[in-house]
Amino acid sequence: MCGIIHIMETELRLKLATRIRELRKKHKYTQSELSELSDIDDKHIQLLESKKRCDVKLSTLAKLAKAFNITVSQLLHFK
Repeated sequence: MCGIIHIMETELRLKLATRIRELRKKHKYTQSELSELSDIDDKHIQLLESKKRCDVKLSTLAKLAKAFNITVSQLLHFK
């Protein structure tokens, strides 16, 4: 059971990283610009877009969504 949860967690993390990167590029933001717009440290933006393990707070998702002018639900809408 623990293995399945780990796989799901990894899959969600990778989808979120991809989604953030895609939205950032769609809006033509650099990581630094997204950092300023979202009030999130640029190192944290880099970590969120990476494949490394990173726990994400709801407040962070809200800041990102606001920077992209979308809802958190839209931010979490993975393909």
